[in-house]
Amino acid sequence: MFVTTSENTPAIDILDDAVVCCQGPWTIPHLMNLQAVMMKIDWPPVSELRWDVVGIIAMDTGGAVLLHRMLTQLRQDGWKISVEGLRPEFEELLKVVSSDWSRMRGTAATQETYQHRLAQWGTRQATQAVKALEFLGECTVTVLESVKRPSLIRKQAVIYSLEQDGFRALPITGLLAFLLGFVIAYQGAEQLRQFGANIFVVDLVGISLLREISPLIVAILIAGRSGSAYAAQIGAMKVTEELDAVRTLGLSPIQLLVVPRVCALLIAVPLLTVYADVLGVLGGSVIASSQLNVSVTEFVSRFEETVAIRHFFIGIGKAPFFAMIIALVGCYQGFQIRGSVDDVGRRTTMSVVQSIFLVIVFDAFCSIVLSWWDI
Repeated sequence: MFVTTSENTPAIDILDDAVVCCQGPWTIPHLMNLQAVMMKIDWPPVSELRWDVVGIIAMDTGGAVLLHRMLTQLRQDGWKISVEGLRPEFEELLKVVSSDWSRMRGTAATQETYQHRLAQWGTRQATQAVKALEFLGECTVTVLESVKRPSLIRKQAVIYSLEQDGFRALPITGLLAFLLGFVIAYQGAEQLRQFGANIFVVDLVGISLLREISPLIVAILIAGRSGSAYAAQIGAMKVTEELDAVRTLGLSPIQLLVVPRVCALLIAVPLLTVYADVLGVLGGSVIASSQLNVSVTEFVSRFEETVAIRHFFIGIGKAPFFAMIIALVGCYQGFQIRGSVDDVGRRTTMSVVQSIFLVIVFDAFCSIVLSWWDI
């Protein structure tokens, strides 16, 4: 038992009727004294302890953590605990500490086993996978209904998205594709010149750009430019409760927001891929002409002879799938935002990372399958 001698000294008194009286300031400067008192307490042999904390005149986070830890330990040891007389502001502080106890307890949280952490991670990933499949299923059903009834598609929204995500992406896409063709031809020129195989720069530039690089670089650009915008726009609408208003009016957010964006990218990405093919090959021809003495006429002639049309169709065939991945991931992440402005930025970043990752995975899968088929 500890007897209070001053209002500025924290105390814990145990009365004969199993009442624990707490007094004084429970703040960080007094935590060492409170810890020393707690270690000397001889808890009574009863099943229930009633804590009278009306005497606590001050409490900060440190005091709340100490009180919560003490109560938690006693409950784990078998006591029934009831707390009475805590001021409302102190009670709110104790609730905050209790709700986030696993993070605030510091090193104690690290005692969780790796198996438990792995199970928690697996549970979170499974939950996200289920949500993603639900979203994909809802989008599939809505798109099929739109195909059956084209009047459901908001054509003005499609045109607007097509302008924003397609037409306005032409300058950056063209510049990057031209520079990539330029770089590929330049790097190849250094090697081909040593063997007198200058003309093979056409094969290098044509096949690599048409088959792999152009569709992939367009998809990455659109993921960073449009996919992130989709997540941010839908997320902002959710934060401001506009989506709730849409549902209240009996409208489908999927039909209103997702379908026009998917339709726009299904048109824009293949066209941008063709545009990137042209400018990429043009960039390669510039280097071939200036560094390898391969004239434009020879470049075009060799291009027609050696670069099969199947490489062009393979690249274009990937573009619609890339478009669907980007649009669906961006919109999905936007719908997952939960009322926080910080969450908007985090989900926007996730949309870009996941879109690029899935695009590259799909491209690798296509490359493996086409290799099996010798195409």
